[in-house]
Parts: sequence; C-alpha cells; structure tokens
Amino acid sequence: MSRQVTQPRFNMDWMLRDLASSVPQTRHVVLLSSDGLCMAQVGTDKDTADRLAAACAGLQSLSGAIAAEFPDGDGRMRLVVIEVDGGFFYLMAAGVSSYLAVLAEDSVDAGLMGQCMRDLVARLGEHLSSPPRVDGRVT
Repeated sequence: MSRQVTQPRFNMDWMLRDLASSVPQTRHVVLLSSDGLCMAQVGTDKDTADRLAAACAGLQSLSGAIAAEFPDGDGRMRLVVIEVDGGFFYLMAAGVSSYLAVLAEDSVDAGLMGQCMRDLVARLGEHLSSPPRVDGRVT
C-alpha cells in the first residue's frame, strides 16, 4: 500500500538526537530528501525544518553541478560547509537520495561536528535513505 510523501515511514528523529546532544552548540539537525522533503528533525520546529530542507535541496543541486566540473570525480556532493556571521551550516550526503543538514553556533568544534556527522551516516546511512516515490507517493 502506498503512503503520502508528506507522511514519514516512521519517526526518524531519534536517529538525529545523538548528534545534537554529542556536539555542543548544535542548533538544528534536519534529515531531508534530495527534493527538499523534511524526513526528520531535532532542535527545531516543523516550519523551520521545512524551510531548511527546501533551501538544502537547492544547495545540494548547485553543489552537484559544481562537482560535475571535476573530471575524475563521480559528480556527487559529499559535504558543504558554509560559515556565516553567527555560525556554521553543514550539508552532508547521508543515504540514497537523502542529506543531513546541521546549523551550529559559531563556537562549535568544526572537526567534532564533521566527525560526528560522518559517524552517524556510516552507522545509519541505510536508514537515512529517502524512499522512492511515484506520482507523489512512497512506493
């Protein structure tokens, strides 16, 4: 039986809590599909998570276009880090058609954040995947 895309298969927020609690100064953690659907969130409300997911979808698309310019690469984005006044933004490929996004305060330990994100993806990557959809429904 198919389910609406906007309804997650199961609650995945618990997978992100360890990352949020392991790295001090973490503000928001969002798991999103490549087309901008928020699949899980920690430390944020639904509206903020949805805005971040939509923005991340555009960013991962742009970074994929840049990755394609490297002739020996596979054309896929692995990690984007943006530093702005007040903090850092991280976007990492997580599972099949999914991405992990984190906003953190400017005093965050950047190395620790990157390592914890990589560890989470390595441990749980298969569970962080976005299910295939046909005509707006999860298959």
